[in-house]
Amino acid sequence: MFTSPYAPVEIPDLSIFDYLFGDLSETELDRTAVIDGASGAMISYRTLVDQITRVAGSLAERGVGTGTVVGLLCPNTPEFTAVFHGILRAGATVTTINSLYTPDDIKRQLDDSGATWLVTIAPLLAGARAAAHAAGISNECIVVIDGEPGHPSLADLLQADAAAPVVSIEAATHVAVLPYSSGTTAAPKGVMLSHRNLVANVQQARDLIGVVPEDKVLALLPFYHIYGMTVLLNLAFKQRAALVTMARFDFVEFLRMIQDHRCSYVFIAPPIAVAVAKHPLVESYDLSSVHTILSGAAPLDGALAAAVASRLDCRILQGYGMTEVSPVSHLIPIDAVHLSRASVGVTVPNMDCKLVSTETGEEIEVPSVGSSEPGELLVRGPNVMLGYLNNDAATRETIDADGFLHTGDIATVSALGEVTIVDRSKELIKYKGYQIAPAELEALLLTHPEIADAAVIGAADADGQEIPKAFVVVVAESFVTAEEVMAFVTERVAPHKKVRAVEFIDVIPKSSSGKILRKDLRARERAAVI
Repeated sequence: MFTSPYAPVEIPDLSIFDYLFGDLSETELDRTAVIDGASGAMISYRTLVDQITRVAGSLAERGVGTGTVVGLLCPNTPEFTAVFHGILRAGATVTTINSLYTPDDIKRQLDDSGATWLVTIAPLLAGARAAAHAAGISNECIVVIDGEPGHPSLADLLQADAAAPVVSIEAATHVAVLPYSSGTTAAPKGVMLSHRNLVANVQQARDLIGVVPEDKVLALLPFYHIYGMTVLLNLAFKQRAALVTMARFDFVEFLRMIQDHRCSYVFIAPPIAVAVAKHPLVESYDLSSVHTILSGAAPLDGALAAAVASRLDCRILQGYGMTEVSPVSHLIPIDAVHLSRASVGVTVPNMDCKLVSTETGEEIEVPSVGSSEPGELLVRGPNVMLGYLNNDAATRETIDADGFLHTGDIATVSALGEVTIVDRSKELIKYKGYQIAPAELEALLLTHPEIADAAVIGAADADGQEIPKAFVVVVAESFVTAEEVMAFVTERVAPHKKVRAVEFIDVIPKSSSGKILRKDLRARERAAVI
């Protein structure tokens, strides 16, 4: 077993609201908390706390409180920050929903989470309202932030001037958020994260990440994703930095916002690193304000990291985690210049880790020099989820009797405690940081009348980023094309779930029990590349 090279940190027994905002000084209250990247409008910490309090009070008057689950379907805007923390301040639970989801996806999450309220924006209302009605949520419980006749708006909540409720919760057990994750394999499941989980992970990561009050942090990673929720929405506020919100990713706007707002700390996923390293537009903008870029959500190639660092003359770090660990378990600390940028750094404080052989289940020893043999990474700590909502079986499969969460990723650890992810045993695909369960796409493909069998894996595109690739067996006499297969899927799924490559084969490899042998397909893919 190995732990962090950093000393343990104290984890306050507080709600996330009290932890982030309860000790703001008068000087800090007047600092800028949020900047709308598009318009430049600014909100101070004083205004943000007031909005959070008013939202909490108004929702409480409407019956929202402990035991209520509220769906939040909204891109990164200043309003998101007030609504998200207002719901938590009222004692309710937030289930954040991907803004790209189809109405069927939204309904599925509302149903599974038990949500009885939904907060969204007018541009997303048509699909959101259809999903909410199908889930039994009426118009008076659908809040449209920017206003829509027949629905309460954020302005209504803010004008009510209701006192925030007095809420008594147990931080260690009260579910604060319910993001959805595919875990290591199957369909998305509600991940129960407590207030303590969220508080712990900010405490564990804040000193290693190194955001300071003078930073302007570009918030392009979605707040509904646990990466954006913890390292942007929560950690930046705890550090009294300013968040610059970006509602949707556009590369030109990305560059403009960094230049115009003088953003200094930028959190990205690897596909954005590819653009920063290669796109000629980068030379047209002044990005000299950037001192640090941190990449997460998917593996970042070491050579790509070096190219970004060289082009922008900044430090580049990498982190690793899962929704199930709130999410950060490993980081390259801001001052750790000796660590390889191809690694995910060291274990964050207050966590135990170990590697186990995928063949024997035996623990792998940490070497005295060099790096260990590869094994599945197991992690344990105060940031590990309470479990999957209404799914004890999946929880037991993921968290063992000793409290270790089985990540499904294959890693090595060096004598210095440096962890490198080398492969994965889990089937989950990560496209641009979004989780995709192969089984979901396979089930859809099998509804095509000309497809007899199908399997989906993650494959590398020309830039080395992971994309969903389908292996397809067609019925006799079929002349269906790869383009037609991809179009079939595109019409029926959220954009990030699209199949982006198709290969026709004679038979899908399967075990004697009928399970798809994706490792054989991955081996076939690697051989084709070589």
